[in-house]
Amino acid sequence: MNLKVGDTVVVTDDIIKGEILSIHNNSIKILSTDGFELIYPANELVKIELEQSEIAKSVVVSMNLANKQEEIKKKSLFKTKKDEEGVMEVDLHIQKLTKSTRGMDNYDMLNLQIETAKHKLEYAIRNRISKVIFIHGVGTGVLKTELNFLLKRYNVNFYDASYQKYGMGATEVYIYQKRN
Repeated sequence: MNLKVGDTVVVTDDIIKGEILSIHNNSIKILSTDGFELIYPANELVKIELEQSEIAKSVVVSMNLANKQEEIKKKSLFKTKKDEEGVMEVDLHIQKLTKSTRGMDNYDMLNLQIETAKHKLEYAIRNRISKVIFIHGVGTGVLKTELNFLLKRYNVNFYDASYQKYGMGATEVYIYQKRN
């Protein structure tokens, strides 16, 4: 790996990005975007040539690829569980939504999770399912906040799901249904 002082790098197993300050043998000191000086082994750092947003500007997605991705989504990746009471559970953990997150940044993963929640909520509304449980986990709360923002755009009530069953990592949605 040809790392040098001034290169922008990311840490492979963490959400840390920074600039290389110094290199001593296999230890590399970086200044993170949060302003912290951190030391990592060289094999845990990856040099960033272009920002994700710059790459996205130049990428052209063929319709064939987009269609294949749609087929994959329909087949098996977006699994939901509907229990005997008519409650639909949707697990939004990223590893449940895609086989690999390789090449995805945090924005891409969050976008996939929110789009999945939106599609499942609209499915529940169309099929007159009155309750949906979105399992989002605890984490830093970004997904839960974005999910709440999404739910405010629909005619639904939402609140934390059962602590006994889901802990603090799930949101229960009650969908108002009009009688025919």
